Amino acid sequence: MAPSKVPTTKTSEPATAPSGTSSQTRAGPTDREKVAAVNQVFGLFKLNYHNQYSAAFPDTQTLHHAQRLWLEALAAFTPEEIMAGAKRAILQSEYLPTVHKMLKLCAAGDRGLPEARAAYREACNAPSPKAACHWSHPAVYYAGREANWFFLANNPESVAFPVFAEHYQRICARVLEGQKLAPPERLQLEDGPGEPLGKEENAQRLAALRAELGL
Repeated sequence: MAPSKVPTTKTSEPATAPSGTSSQTRAGPTDREKVAAVNQVFGLFKLNYHNQYSAAFPDTQTLHHAQRLWLEALAAFTPEEIMAGAKRAILQSEYLPTVHKMLKLCAAGDRGLPEARAAYREACNAPSPKAACHWSHPAVYYAGREANWFFLANNPESVAFPVFAEHYQRICARVLEGQKLAPPERLQLEDGPGEPLGKEENAQRLAALRAELGL
């Protein structure tokens, strides 16, 4: 059964203009394209979040109300950005996104954040030393580091990806909230010999270095 669509008039415009907008904003092909994009988003969510989708939109009236709300909330984004946000939601989370979350996902393209699966593969394929690599976004590096390079390299994707994705989603959420991640700090040789390290501190640094190098 095809997913329900945003109710439209004979001109394919929203049946009810979003609150606070003039009738002029309802006309034109751009609005029709956004209506189509929202319809496609709900169709994707129905396929990927079936039980959650049914619980959130138990009847046609609730579904149509939600679609109008999303259409209004996402008005600042292009149809392409809306679709990209939906795909990020599917790839990055097992939960049906809220409007607030969807706004962040649609804006994620401006932050340069790759999709979770692409980020995972980038992390797995990066050579050592990891901090010296050219990363598409620092979030990928930090997620790989938190997931543990050795773990990622020695476990199948079915085991390693969920762990990486959990760390990546949490880091991406901070980025979308406005936090700026510093570039990975490259290991540098000390200028002088310095003070000898104790046995415990030496072991800690060695463990950190091995993790950094993916050993």
